Amino acid sequence: MAGRSADDDDRGGTVVTPSAEFPPLEPAELDALRRVGAHWRVGAPPALPVDPTLDRYRNRPTPGRFSRLAPIALFRPAPGAPAGRDGLVAAERADQPDSPLGRRLGRLRRVLLGPPLASAAVLHERMRKLVALPVLSSDLLSSVAYGPEALLTVLVLAGSGALGLALPLSAGLVLLMVAVGISYRQTIPAYPHGAGSYLVAGDNLGVGAGLTAAAGLMLDYVLTVSVSIAAGVHAITSALPGLTPFAVPLGVLVILLLLAGNLRGVRAAGNLFVLPTYAFVAAVLGLLVVGYLRAAGRGFAPVAPPVVPATEGLGLLLVLRAFASGAVSMTGIEAVSNAVPAFRTPEWRNARTTLAWMVAMLVVLFAGLTLLIHLAGLVPRPGETLLSQLARLTFPTGPWYAVIQVTTALILLLAANTAFNDFPRLLFFMARAGHAPRRFLHLGDRLAFGNGLVALAGTAVVVFVAFGGHTEKLIPLYAVGVFLAFTLSQSGMVVHWRRHRGDGWRRRALVNGVGAALSGLVLLTAAVAKFTEGAWVVVVAVPLLVLLFDRIHRHYRTLHAALALRPPDRAPPPTAPGPAAGPPGAPEGRPVEGEELPQELRHLVVVPVVRLNRASMRALAYAVSLGRPTLAVHLAPEDAEADRFREQWRAWGDHVRLETIVSPYRAVVGPLAHYLEALHTAAPELVLTVVVPEVVLRRPGHRLLHSRTGQRLRRALRALPGVVVTTVPVHVPD
Repeated sequence: MAGRSADDDDRGGTVVTPSAEFPPLEPAELDALRRVGAHWRVGAPPALPVDPTLDRYRNRPTPGRFSRLAPIALFRPAPGAPAGRDGLVAAERADQPDSPLGRRLGRLRRVLLGPPLASAAVLHERMRKLVALPVLSSDLLSSVAYGPEALLTVLVLAGSGALGLALPLSAGLVLLMVAVGISYRQTIPAYPHGAGSYLVAGDNLGVGAGLTAAAGLMLDYVLTVSVSIAAGVHAITSALPGLTPFAVPLGVLVILLLLAGNLRGVRAAGNLFVLPTYAFVAAVLGLLVVGYLRAAGRGFAPVAPPVVPATEGLGLLLVLRAFASGAVSMTGIEAVSNAVPAFRTPEWRNARTTLAWMVAMLVVLFAGLTLLIHLAGLVPRPGETLLSQLARLTFPTGPWYAVIQVTTALILLLAANTAFNDFPRLLFFMARAGHAPRRFLHLGDRLAFGNGLVALAGTAVVVFVAFGGHTEKLIPLYAVGVFLAFTLSQSGMVVHWRRHRGDGWRRRALVNGVGAALSGLVLLTAAVAKFTEGAWVVVVAVPLLVLLFDRIHRHYRTLHAALALRPPDRAPPPTAPGPAAGPPGAPEGRPVEGEELPQELRHLVVVPVVRLNRASMRALAYAVSLGRPTLAVHLAPEDAEADRFREQWRAWGDHVRLETIVSPYRAVVGPLAHYLEALHTAAPELVLTVVVPEVVLRRPGHRLLHSRTGQRLRRALRALPGVVVTTVPVHVPD
């Protein structure tokens, strides 16, 4: 499996390393490779004209681009590599840009993101429990700032008399939190390599279920960022109403800051979020203590809420909507199971302990706030959050209200970091299975999944701006995706325990079964009750995403079949082969280059020549030096110019066969591409190597003075099978 290392424990945990981008060959592929190599017919390799180890030039600079100096010291021998053998290691400075602007941007990047980290540092970038808790729990714990309010916002539609239902509904939510938390606590040791719902559902319920869970999680992560930022900005504007007109740009700025922080790496990002998370927990606990002491002074008698007229009738559908709205307090509970490889060893044990702390803190904060809001007789009102009302009531004087609001805003704004931690990792696992673009396998220079982070930030910005940064508009979209993933994950675990039947499997299956049933109930409730409020977006988006994942996998499957090694069953004949056949599984009717051995190749080198100058002479000299049949092609707008060019060609000496094409409509790229395609059709066994001269200019402004014919020609010829395009550059100084 890609990404495996010596640090994998006996339970199958996976350490995600940069090598995951380059998976090893399967045994069948290795066997095919050996069989292909056995049929190569090449003579003894000639002596190399340069020392590839660079040892002889270690202390000498060599001329770089445009006469600048590029020191050989940018490379050093690999540790343990014998002298004179392969094995060089690029230094940190080896990727510095050549242009002054590029170097300035590179220095700015280093200031913002920090210096690059070596691949070996991946093991040191993992988190200990005290850091992982705030990094992975910020989403879960911050949801208590808007979860009780989301529940009461629905209940108050039936009037203030319906607010009494908040306590039994909250008790049901606490039961759901405990059940799902215990279920995921069992999932971690069973699947210590992470990926959470996606891997569990796919492994036990099939690929379709896994992709469905992945789609739900991806939507959940995007909405986590959007909702957390919206709620955080709302907390700021509750305390500072003058900032309300700037809510959207402020939220976008915070998303970009979170992106920059996470691009610095896991450990650097974790250090940013430790203090705000613990400060929020301490502030809310202080609020609860003072609030309950005040309630005890009046014998815990609840204050009557203000009279609110009913706008909807109190029925089962409204109660279920309220329950589903309050269930958003559980979003983020799966974060630990997704990020098990990010923990220090033993990964699964540290992850399970962290999850237990998170669930315990969630239950205490959610239940404590809901009951205290009930005792204080508060109701949701526009312009100020319930938590702000409660803090203002509890701390009418002094700095404590400001402390509550500041820590709440910080935790809400930073709660999006849970998604920034898990979304790229989910895309990594999906890309490794071929269901997401392979670019998401790449670890950046700070050992962070930069492509996944940018994709999340960009999508979240679009959603946040589209909904105007309003929390109440985003909440209805929230519960469907996450509880879809919960339901599939816990159902998959039931199948897992039944399949393996270890000690206590019935008890474990029962726990996960309860979690699946409760999660499924919330899923159906949210999908039906909130369908018209916006949940239809998620209901429609999930199957579309699953279809997209399937199409991506189909493409990679076709690509793998096209690139798979197909060793010959017998030695190749000495004569030229016929047209290349497509590989097994390749689309019929499409020309696909076949597997070729050196002795099978027949070459024709084609050089497009516009005018006879130094660039075309260099291209012709390069082509002829290859020792293969060479053909020059010139396109003329009319017969007179074609005759004139042929006279110049004869004056040169007619060293290469020339073919002129008259293009009366003055097109260049199209006629040449069609001519080469016709050549390949006439002799499909030939490999056409097109040598294109190219003038390379140092200054970007000078490039505007020249046509882009060479680049257009390369793009047009790239689509032709059996055609190789190479460029002979001619560098022009200032």
